[in-house]
Amino acid sequence: MAGHLSVTDARVTYKLPGRRTLTAVDGVSFDLAPGEVLGLVGESGCGKSTLARAICGLEPLTAGRIAFGGEEVRTLGLRKRPSRLLRIQMVFQNPYSSLNPRRRVGAQIEDALAIAGDERSTVGQLLDDVHMDRSAAAMFPHQFSGGQRQRIAIARAMGARPDVLVGDEPIASLDASLQAKVATLMRDVALKNGASLLFISHDLSVVRVVADRVAVMRAGRIVETGAVASVWSEPQHEYTRRLLASIPIADGLGRLPGA
Repeated sequence: MAGHLSVTDARVTYKLPGRRTLTAVDGVSFDLAPGEVLGLVGESGCGKSTLARAICGLEPLTAGRIAFGGEEVRTLGLRKRPSRLLRIQMVFQNPYSSLNPRRRVGAQIEDALAIAGDERSTVGQLLDDVHMDRSAAAMFPHQFSGGQRQRIAIARAMGARPDVLVGDEPIASLDASLQAKVATLMRDVALKNGASLLFISHDLSVVRVVADRVAVMRAGRIVETGAVASVWSEPQHEYTRRLLASIPIADGLGRLPGA
C-alpha cells in the first residue's frame, strides 16, 4: 500500500557570512495522502525547491520532521538509502541535466526498474505510458527535445515504482505550449501507478489543471491550503489573490505532440 507523507514543522536555514542566517523553509507542515495530487505554488525564491529537496533527503532539516510511511526521511550522505525511502522519487526542473548524456535511455530506465525489483514492467511499457516510441530506448538523451527528455525522466522515475512522485518545477523549462500537457501526463502516469504526486510550480494556472488540493507558499511559509476549486473561487489570503490575478491561463491541454 502506498505510504503516507507527513511534513511537520519543517525548517531549513542556511548560514551566511557575518553570522547571519537565511531561513528558506520556515515551519512548514502538511500531509500528502496516498493517491492525492497536491500542488505547491509560490513565486521563485519562496522555498519550494528547498522543501522538495528535503522531502527527498537531499537537503538537511534544521528543525522539524519529514516522515514517509511512518519512517523518518533522513538526509542522504555516504550511507545507503533505506529501500523503503526509494519509494520517493523526484522529477527535476531541467531535463537537460537530469539524464546521463553518456548512457542510452533504455539503460537508465532499467536502472529504475532494478530499484523496484519489478519484473512485471518493461522499459517499453514505461515509454508507452509517457507517449514515447519504444525505439527511444536505444537512443541517447541529446537526440531528444526538452519536452521529450522530461517525459523520459518521468518514465525513469516511475520505473522505481514510487509511492510519492515529487515534481520540482518539472515544466518550468518547457515551451508554454507543452507545460500543461506534460503536467497532465505526469498526473495521469502517477495515478495510474498508484502514486501520490507533489507538483511544485510557480504557475497556479497549471496547478489548477492537475491538483486536487493546493498549498500556497510565501517566504518559506504556507499561507493558505485547500481544495483547488475553493482556493480558486474564494482565496482567503491576499498573497493568493495576487497570484491568481497575475498568472496567465495555462496553454495547451490537448493531446501530447512529438514535442
